[in-house]
Amino acid sequence: MEYRLLGKTALRVSVLGFGASPLGDEFGKTTAEERQRAVDTAIDRGINYFDTSPFYGRTLSEERLGQALAGKRQRVFLATKCGRYDLDRFDFSAQRVFTSIDESLRRLRTDHVDVLQAHDIEFGDQRQIIEETVPALLNVKESGKARFIGVTGYPPRRLAEVAAARPLDLVLSYCHYNLLVTDMDELLTPLVREKGIGLVNASPLHMRILTETGAPAWHPAPESVKQAGAAVVRLCREHGRDPAAVALRFCIEHPYVATTLVGMASPAEVEANVRGIEQPVDAGLLEEIARLVEPVKNTTWESGHE
Repeated sequence: MEYRLLGKTALRVSVLGFGASPLGDEFGKTTAEERQRAVDTAIDRGINYFDTSPFYGRTLSEERLGQALAGKRQRVFLATKCGRYDLDRFDFSAQRVFTSIDESLRRLRTDHVDVLQAHDIEFGDQRQIIEETVPALLNVKESGKARFIGVTGYPPRRLAEVAAARPLDLVLSYCHYNLLVTDMDELLTPLVREKGIGLVNASPLHMRILTETGAPAWHPAPESVKQAGAAVVRLCREHGRDPAAVALRFCIEHPYVATTLVGMASPAEVEANVRGIEQPVDAGLLEEIARLVEPVKNTTWESGHE
């Protein structure tokens, strides 16, 4: 496993991060044994960055991750979030930040997290995020309940605005750097790199578009993007490559991203993802994918109060 520094935090994180949302049954039912083996296998394979949120499974992910990490907490960097608690329930007030971290610590069975992030900030008021939420996160950091703080969200512009206005340790961007979209590098990446802010990339499979099963019914991407993703999957198969592994390896090779988060809930998924990042992708295949994707490249969708 390769490790990279997360901005100026001094955390050396695994390039493959464990996205714990599936532990909350966000994508189907899981068993306690399967979840435990997934976490154990991840740690054994060198994954040391675990990301969760009270939103995932409506607290189930945090609770179950806390159980699975019993006796192993010191071997991982643990990141959670605050501000989003249901599909349409958000609260980015300072008071909620303070109560949320205490609730998360109880569920995660620890006295501190390594990272606390405001979750999906585009669903909040940008002024409140900058003037109230981030200062509250900094207060939590000063208290020792979180070592580092950051923000997460979909629109790179919103993330960049906060990163420019307030001191952050990291930013998490999703669905803006993968085989279909790379516009994270237009505005966000140059800014955080200049300021030494750590960068986390999530959804390397574009929320399952770049998988054999394809996009779920709820996926917000236009149909043209889903069709392009399906074409990429077929192309990879024609070349004898696992499309998810190709997509993941592409993301891992980003020159500044410290860790790329992938949702995992079974040891088989962990092993497949570890194998995926170990397999270089032929430049010729990437060129074919780029030509295939060009008509829909960087096509996005609206999210929150953009």
